[in-house]
Amino acid sequence: MKTFKAYDIRGLWGSELNTGIVYRIGYFIPEVFNIKSVLIGRDIRLSSDELFMALSEGLTDAGVDVYDAGMTTTPMIYWGTGKFEFEFSIMITASHNTGGYNGLKFSGKDVLPIGYDGGLADLEKLVESDLEPVKKDKGRISSFNYRKEYLNFLRNYIRDYQGLRISFDCSNGMSALLAKDLFGGDPIYINDQMDGTFPGHDPNPLEPENQLQIKQLVLNNNSDIGVIFDGDADRVMFIDEKGEFVSPDLIIALLGHFFFKGSSNNEVVVQDIRSSKSIGEYLNQFGVDIDIWKVGRAFGATKLKDVNGIYGGELAGHYYFRDFYYSDCAFMAAGIVLSVVADLKAQGISLSQMIRKISPYANTGEVNFTINEKQKAMEEILDYFRESDQEFTLFDFDGYRLEFDDWWFNIRPSNTEPYLRFIAEAGSQKQLNDKTKIIYSILDKYS
Repeated sequence: MKTFKAYDIRGLWGSELNTGIVYRIGYFIPEVFNIKSVLIGRDIRLSSDELFMALSEGLTDAGVDVYDAGMTTTPMIYWGTGKFEFEFSIMITASHNTGGYNGLKFSGKDVLPIGYDGGLADLEKLVESDLEPVKKDKGRISSFNYRKEYLNFLRNYIRDYQGLRISFDCSNGMSALLAKDLFGGDPIYINDQMDGTFPGHDPNPLEPENQLQIKQLVLNNNSDIGVIFDGDADRVMFIDEKGEFVSPDLIIALLGHFFFKGSSNNEVVVQDIRSSKSIGEYLNQFGVDIDIWKVGRAFGATKLKDVNGIYGGELAGHYYFRDFYYSDCAFMAAGIVLSVVADLKAQGISLSQMIRKISPYANTGEVNFTINEKQKAMEEILDYFRESDQEFTLFDFDGYRLEFDDWWFNIRPSNTEPYLRFIAEAGSQKQLNDKTKIIYSILDKYS
């Protein structure tokens, strides 16, 4: 089915995803995952209540008890799953997609991410099959509200930011549910009313057009930092005092000032395969070990747990924390970043100055190429550099990452679209242009 993705289930409501499909998803979940109860939260999308009812009907007809957390952020469901030891949880959301979409994100016991290879493929087969649901002993639906406990946990990472001028863009999404409870009334807020039509802008802060309002707000109010959340508040991104977007991977390095403060005690930090080489170079001052791994929560959170890392992050603005059940939390990341920026301001250092210190490199950003023969194109690029005289280190998972002495690139196939995603970094813009010209000429043959 088109809606079953690598990390979740997601599609246009009413066509790709509807109540009939969602009922079957709910009904067959216990057959695949052998569960008796489930925690469910949902976002503000106009279809979320209808989706919840269909999902809950399927689950309860299969004998599963449903614990309804109501309106939540996605990280709130992760935290609730771990804190209250649920064996399974579902967040109803389409994350950063436009308002017409909806979907489901799954976690297992100990907040284990569940992706296509972790059970969704088996669930998809059952949903598509001719098997007819047979009602069992009816499960129950119970309200389960833990907002107060969750806020108390997050406040451990949020302080009084007096003297720091902050602008927030809640994107009309789920961050608006808790932002003012956590950060108070002093910051300036926009798009701070939850609205499933997302009238301010689409809830994807990675897209430049969706950053325009927060950038202008920062400049108009002389803010030290701007903060923008995505639709379900599992991702957060930042704008510096000059109104410039901060590449989310560089925030991984910035977080080190909070976690290490002089020494890491041999801690491990995880970054995805697209993230800047400067992260490891910068965190080296703290004696940190960097572990590079695949893109996506199903991989990032699992890797962080496997290596018992203290935290990790991705180019897309996900930040994972050991103290958050190895899962991602935008509010926790925001609170920590604001603490670091407040300390820097007290030293007379701005966010833009610190980011320049972290990374001296020129970067392409992630570039998408529409290519059907993705693997063939990747192999030709790899062969080109293998036949050259240049020495490099190869990371051969999630596409290829080739690291040279003074530049690197990653090329990886999209899991869901006919795209090859490319990103490169070099010591100067001229060097970056020269190197990417070679790669682009190869890719052009396949476009």
